[in-house]
Amino acid sequence: MSADVAVFDRLLEIALLVQADMVRELEPAGLTPARTHLLWEVHRRGPSSQRALATALDVTPRNVTGLVDALEERGYVRREPHPTDRRITLVTLTDLGVRTTAQMDADHRRIAAHLVDGFDPARLERFRADLDAVAARLHELMDPEARP
Repeated sequence: MSADVAVFDRLLEIALLVQADMVRELEPAGLTPARTHLLWEVHRRGPSSQRALATALDVTPRNVTGLVDALEERGYVRREPHPTDRRITLVTLTDLGVRTTAQMDADHRRIAAHLVDGFDPARLERFRADLDAVAARLHELMDPEARP
């Protein structure tokens, strides 16, 4: 097997492992990958309109409505009126949402540290740069404007 195919196969393996771990950890809390992504965006951005969340998640506003409905039903988010524009409803985290995303953030940092434990700084920086290059190429492949 060529080195390029071996690298791609390893990337696929890592993607599947991360996805499986995420599903295993979050499913008992009623969180799917899509719901978790929306929850994380609200955590990162603060209170957000559903339109802004649809753009951030690259999904339709209707899709976001279903995700927000499910998260609201489980107590992670709530809808609130915008303070200055009554046409806009903001999605905000509840106390449960804040606690959950804080735990997700702590787990994220812990796992990241564990995965690169023992890497010297120069090796870690090279690895990060290589991953950035691979991610950029994947983005190019997925961009319909960049395709021949």
